[in-house]
Amino acid sequence: MKKAILKIIPLLSALFMGSAPFLASQAQEFPSKPIHIIVGQGAGGGVDMMTRVIAQKLSANLNQSVIVENKAGAGGIIATEFVAKSNPDGYNLLMGPSGNMVFTPILMPKLKYSPTKDFTPISMIANFPLILLVNTKVPIQNVQDLVSFMKANPNKSNYGGSGPLFQFSSELFKIKTGTPGEFIQFKSTTESINAMMSGDLLMTMSDPGPALPALQTGNVRALAVTAPTRLPSLPNVPTMAEVGLSGVEFKVWTALFAPVGTPANVVKFLETEVNKVLRQADVIQAMNIMSVQASGTTSEEFSKILKDDLFKWGQVAETAKISIPSP
Repeated sequence: MKKAILKIIPLLSALFMGSAPFLASQAQEFPSKPIHIIVGQGAGGGVDMMTRVIAQKLSANLNQSVIVENKAGAGGIIATEFVAKSNPDGYNLLMGPSGNMVFTPILMPKLKYSPTKDFTPISMIANFPLILLVNTKVPIQNVQDLVSFMKANPNKSNYGGSGPLFQFSSELFKIKTGTPGEFIQFKSTTESINAMMSGDLLMTMSDPGPALPALQTGNVRALAVTAPTRLPSLPNVPTMAEVGLSGVEFKVWTALFAPVGTPANVVKFLETEVNKVLRQADVIQAMNIMSVQASGTTSEEFSKILKDDLFKWGQVAETAKISIPSP
């Protein structure tokens, strides 16, 4: 019996040693099926547009389909919860703007997802400012005109957006200017811009992607940008600081996330491939056209950015007493 066991041990050792390269080859096979990037905003919005640029390039580089799925609704909460509960295998990812991953969790603490406990960051995709827009049919030429109009017409001072980011930034504007106004939520920034052009809204804060085409129609006027410097695509539009509102100066971001528990090697693989895409000249150009800056970070770098933003904006929300009801 002892001799038989001694003969089996080398066989077992060879079997287990042989399994290591087998497991490694399995990891190297990722992705072996289509990757889905879930977007919580409607088609045509800024987040959707940049996601499609990234997805197309990833698909070509990986020789595998990368499918963009829009699961709009509840200010991006539906899509975010969906990915949080997805199998952590790298095949369901979230394109998460700071609205869903910072402002919503701050303002709605009873959410069914946590940006830090339920997700693993892959990389920041882009960062960008917001643009304050009004309808050209309204007699408003600049921020001072807007403030005067809102104070004189509180019942006509509705504003809107596709999630807490836009509410937060608009509320911050109201706090700094002492103006009234009621927030109306839409499924996408494009919808809020259309509502403004039809007269249902007085103003909206917009990311550059959907704002620039609207500005070209002549039906929308840009009053200011939240960037620290003027945008190359809008050289005649002042910054908030230039009109005396330095406290409304900030940039926001969009980043790619995987469900927590996704294997580290898969996260690192996706991080590497996404950053390759973000360094491509035509991708940088496409982002510039949307007035967003292609970013690219490591997972670890972005984890710190996320935590810092949660702390910083949490303090702002508490000071400004901004809150919205939980679903």
